[in-house]
Amino acid sequence: MSSYPSSAVPPQTPQLPQTPRPLRPTTPPPRTLRQRLADLRGPAVPPRPLDARALAALAANPGCGRRALLDGAGVDKTALAAALGSPAGFGQSQFAIVRGNSFEAKVKGDGGAELLRLVHEHLGAGSGDAPGPDALVPDLTAAGPQGRAARTALALRDATAAGAWTLLDHPMLALEVAGSPAYLEPDAVVVHPDGRWTVVEIKSFPMIDGAADAAKVGAAARQAAVYVLALESTAAKLTGAEVGHTVLLVCPQDFSNLPTAAAVDIRRERSVTRRQLERLTRVEELAGALPEGLSFDPARSAEELTEAVSAVSAAYAPECLAACELAFHCRGRARGADEVTALGRSVRGELGALTTVEAALAAAAGAEPVCGSAPGDPTAAALRHAARLRAEALEQAPYRVRPEAAACPS
Repeated sequence: MSSYPSSAVPPQTPQLPQTPRPLRPTTPPPRTLRQRLADLRGPAVPPRPLDARALAALAANPGCGRRALLDGAGVDKTALAAALGSPAGFGQSQFAIVRGNSFEAKVKGDGGAELLRLVHEHLGAGSGDAPGPDALVPDLTAAGPQGRAARTALALRDATAAGAWTLLDHPMLALEVAGSPAYLEPDAVVVHPDGRWTVVEIKSFPMIDGAADAAKVGAAARQAAVYVLALESTAAKLTGAEVGHTVLLVCPQDFSNLPTAAAVDIRRERSVTRRQLERLTRVEELAGALPEGLSFDPARSAEELTEAVSAVSAAYAPECLAACELAFHCRGRARGADEVTALGRSVRGELGALTTVEAALAAAAGAEPVCGSAPGDPTAAALRHAARLRAEALEQAPYRVRPEAAACPS
């Protein structure tokens, strides 16, 4: 029984004053590289995967941070160029694509018998007997590029261990470029019985009298060099595997649709491509140097996109016109800034510290010191000497040439 009467109020325990808890700082978690690159592309823009053609063009101009960042972020440069008002003026026609697909299907028909015959004929020395109808053609289907790359690596391991002719139709290869993975899809890779791997490039341009256009063969060799580099990273993990540095180029013979082939040594292209790709600045460094809120979303205005593109350094050269979708925009900016890079890499290298056309013309006219060059600069002296020789040659000509007619065309 309680000692307090029912009407009494029980004693209250004294409450001590409570000190308010300090508020924890709400620091947002750091954004990952994947999120940062998604912001650069735009919220509704899917990433555009890198292919071997883009990597070959990137390796040909490793000093262009603009292309390295845009390709690493998966930005659609075709849509970006159109939004900037300088759409790309090159690309394969629909007719060429259909013709190329038809020719590739013909070469790979009947289980790739004709393709394997060409590989054995041109690169089969030391590979044993010719491939027969029992050649292996593994299934490489899987979910997503990561799954296909893992399935391709497994098929390469099994084919090397089996010691039989094996055709991998459109395998998926992985290669790390500037800190981000790139997934590449060659036309075919053939595994020889001796464990050698050969890259096969199937092109629709003709091979007339056993020779094809040198420029197109060079582009195919640079593209195949990227595939070889990706294969080497996989072969390094397997025993008995070796990646051949001679690829097989398959083209239509003369003016027919019959396939013919030629072996192409790509050791030089492989070395150059590997060295150039290693020189690329990592994507996270390029993205980290950009201000917050910057985006290459094609849905933004042309003024915003121009400001965003200008925030990333570029290295324009006339060769970019055949390899980059933003080449026309970069050319216009280079011409507007009077940069000598618009005249070509060789001219840029010869002029040294003279980075503008105005500075080069001033040096040739004898103005010294020239902005951007030190007094007594040998390049400026050479330009002045060349200008004097030109003037003397014009004076000794059998007929006088008007200055405006002798001037170089703009």
